[in-house]
Amino acid sequence: MKTKFAASVLSALLYAQGLLGFAGVATVLLRDRAHAGEFTMGNDMPSGPSLLVVR
Repeated sequence: MKTKFAASVLSALLYAQGLLGFAGVATVLLRDRAHAGEFTMGNDMPSGPSLLVVR
């Protein structure tokens, strides 16, 4: 019985670690994408509707 409990706790911890890892990677990727958009916009560009073109 203790072995099953330990296995379920370990499984839950590994699952949580995987979710946190995925969230960390997504955060880094989205932050880099947001910063990339800042560098391409110049001061002479009007602010208004989105100027970003996604292919």
